[in-house]
Amino acid sequence: MTLETPTPEVLRAGMVAALRDEDAIVSSSVEAAFTAVPRHQFAPEATLEAAYDLHGILPVKKDEHGLDMSVISAAHLQAVMLEQAGVEPGMRVLEIGSGGYNAALVQELVGDGEVVTLDIDADVIARARQNLDATGYGRVKSVVADAETGVAGLGTFDRIIATVATWDIPPPWISALSEKGRLVTPLTVCGTTRSVAFERDGDGLVSLSYRLSHFVPLQGEGAAPDRKIMLRDGVALQSDNEEAPLDAKALGRALAGGRLEQWTGAAYDLPDELEWFMTLNLLSPARLHASKDVIDSGLMEPSARLGVATLVSDDSFAYRTRRPNPATGTAGFESGVVAHGPQAEELAKQYAELLRRWAADHQRRGAATIRYVPGPAPSPLPPGTARKRHGHVAVTWA
Repeated sequence: MTLETPTPEVLRAGMVAALRDEDAIVSSSVEAAFTAVPRHQFAPEATLEAAYDLHGILPVKKDEHGLDMSVISAAHLQAVMLEQAGVEPGMRVLEIGSGGYNAALVQELVGDGEVVTLDIDADVIARARQNLDATGYGRVKSVVADAETGVAGLGTFDRIIATVATWDIPPPWISALSEKGRLVTPLTVCGTTRSVAFERDGDGLVSLSYRLSHFVPLQGEGAAPDRKIMLRDGVALQSDNEEAPLDAKALGRALAGGRLEQWTGAAYDLPDELEWFMTLNLLSPARLHASKDVIDSGLMEPSARLGVATLVSDDSFAYRTRRPNPATGTAGFESGVVAHGPQAEELAKQYAELLRRWAADHQRRGAATIRYVPGPAPSPLPPGTARKRHGHVAVTWA
C-alpha cells in the first residue's frame, strides 16, 4: 500500500487551519486570502511541504556568501502582519520588500483597490512580477526603487506594509500615509525586531500593536548601522547605539576571565516582552550572540544562542540568564544575570534592577506603547528611547 502525496489544495487548507489554531489568522477576510492564493507557485524551487510550512521561509535570492538577501516570509508572520494591518476592500496598499506572494494576499484583501509592491532589487521584482502574472494577480503594480526615497512620488496609501526589517522610518513613509492610514513595519532596535502597527500621532506615529518578528534587513540607503565585534570564535557583540562602547580586546579579556552570577528572586517569563524592555532600558545596550559549541562548553548561557540584550561598558558586560525556581511564579523560572570584567558587579546590579522592575510592574503582553518621533532626539537619551537617523523611538510601559 502506498500513501498518496497530498495535493497543494490539501496542504493549503491544512496551513490555513493551523494558522487559525495558532491565532495568527483571526479574521474571515485574511483566512479567505490565504485559502485563495497558491503559495507554492511563488516558490517553484521548494517542495510542497516546505511551501506550506507555517514557520518556514522560502529563499528568493542569496548573496555571494549564501546568506538570504530576499525571502518569502513565513506564513505565520505574514498572517500576523496582515491582521495587524487591517486591510479592507477598496484600499490602496504599498508593500515594501517584494516576494510576490504577500502582494497577492493583499490584492485578495483590497478587491477593487490597488496594490503596489516595491523592492530595491530588480531581480526580485522581475521574479515577483512573473509569478504574480502567472497566478492571476497582474493588477499588482511593481516598482524598482530604494525604499528610503522611492516611496515619494507614489501617492498616498491607506496601508503601508514593510516585509523587511527596518532600522528607521524614512519621512516619505509617514508623508505617504493617508490621514487614517496605518504603517506595519518590523522595527529594529539594537538587533531586536518587533512588527509594529503604527497610526498617525501628530507629526509622528504611535503603536496600535506589536508582535515578535524576524525578517531580512532593509537594503540601500536606509540600511541599519553595522557595529559588530568578535570577543572570540563563536562569540559576537553588536550594537546600533553610539553610546555603547565596543572594545573587542577589552571585552574579550573580560570573557576570558572569571564570571559573576547574580540572581534576582524575580520571575522569568514572556522572554520576548522582557527582551524588548531590556533592550530599550539598558544604558548602553548591545546584543550578544554565541554559537552552540560555545554554549555547550559552558562558557556562555543558552540565552545568547539567538541573541540577548547585553549591558556593556568599556571593559565589562552583563546579560540575562535563568534557572528553575517554582517559587517565583507559574513559569517556574527565576531571572538572573551573568557578568564578566572588572565592572561585573556594578553592571550585574544595574541589569538585575531592571529585571526586577519588569517582573514587578510590566510582566504581561502588550504593556509597551511605541512612538516614532521625527526630528532630533533629546540628549541625553531618556530611558526607553533609541536614536535613529530621521527621529527617535520612544517606548513607555504601562
